[in-house]
Amino acid sequence: MSMDLIKIIEDMEFISHEDAIFTEIHKVLEDTLRLTTELNSGYKTPEEVRGILSEITGNKIDCSVQVLTPFNTDFGRNIKIGKDVFINKSCMFVDLGGIELEDNVLIGPEVKILSVNHPLDPRNRRGVILKSVKIKRNAWIGAGAIICPGITVGENSVIGAGSVVTKDVPDNCVYGGVPAKFIKCVEVESDI
Repeated sequence: MSMDLIKIIEDMEFISHEDAIFTEIHKVLEDTLRLTTELNSGYKTPEEVRGILSEITGNKIDCSVQVLTPFNTDFGRNIKIGKDVFINKSCMFVDLGGIELEDNVLIGPEVKILSVNHPLDPRNRRGVILKSVKIKRNAWIGAGAIICPGITVGENSVIGAGSVVTKDVPDNCVYGGVPAKFIKCVEVESDI
């Protein structure tokens, strides 16, 4: 797969299931399925996990990153992971629309991050709407939370366990519930 495909996808908001690019996307999906199966079968050292994730994402994963398996993604090539990121077990990243985790992000177990949706119109429903997700520096996503397409979770913010985030979360806030709502501000020391 070439970087051209990633660049093309980054510039798209909607892909019809009838578009020729879907064939190329499905080739990547098959390769990612092979790699995630390898990743999740048997024990892997942290170095081995990072190595396979580097293959999946097409980017070198920093040695400070820790990902506990099982970990799943569908496309894989539109995931960007910063330094000192921790991803707990049983997470699913649907990343065709793009997912970025900045430095020092914590992702709890069973978190789902979605960057793809489908149109309501049944004639187009097999196509996909692409909306990137960004989790900013020092954010913490609690166990079982779902981050919906197009969301930005602000720097230092916390998403409560089991929450469904349907709107952007500002910096330095705690959000929780279904749908997630503001709970309180996070007090931040100036040296973070």
